[in-house]
Amino acid sequence: MALDELAQLGPRLRAARQDRGWTLDELAGRAGLSVSTLSRLESGKRQASLELLLPLTRHLGIRVDDLLAPRDRDPRVRRSAVTRDGLTVAPLTREASDVRAFRITYHPDAPERGPQTHDGHEWLYVLSGRLRLELGEQVLVLTSGEAAEFDTTVPHRMRAEGARRAEVLSIFNAVGERVHLHSHAAAAAVPPAGAAPPPAAPAPAAAPAPAAASTTAAADPTP
Repeated sequence: MALDELAQLGPRLRAARQDRGWTLDELAGRAGLSVSTLSRLESGKRQASLELLLPLTRHLGIRVDDLLAPRDRDPRVRRSAVTRDGLTVAPLTREASDVRAFRITYHPDAPERGPQTHDGHEWLYVLSGRLRLELGEQVLVLTSGEAAEFDTTVPHRMRAEGARRAEVLSIFNAVGERVHLHSHAAAAAVPPAGAAPPPAAPAPAAAPAPAAASTTAAADPTP
């Protein structure tokens, strides 16, 4: 590795960890390294090797090349779009980027989802269609050419308004990426509001009362 690449490896490794909201202890534990080894890697006091970098990059969801970032690296982003639960999400930035940009298509037949909250801010720009944005107590309909920026700790949700799909350019942090891209499957497993709960297991039969029990005793509380 060239000296200039090594000089940037530690800060990029630290930025990737902090971008995911992990402490030194958390990443070291996931990667099977000691905290002191990870700390020295991030500060440039420890020589980097594939043996150390591979488990770290695997848990961070990035490549070793993302930490080295040679000057002649192909700048094009080669990440596939994902379609699930009425959304098509096309990543526009690399996995290790500090800012995450996506082209998101909200399809009109998307299932209803509850409001979400997560750390950070989100900025969006409507490319086409009409986007319904519910932000706290506000209900807004944004049209093509309109933009919005908001604190994502406020409960929010978005969907296409009307019978046409809405296409949006959206920018948020790594926490927002996990919520938007990886929580849809979990949300789909949650029964919709008003759905009948699963039948309860039958209650065990009450034990026969002893012969000396009073006939005025309280009823058995077992449902």
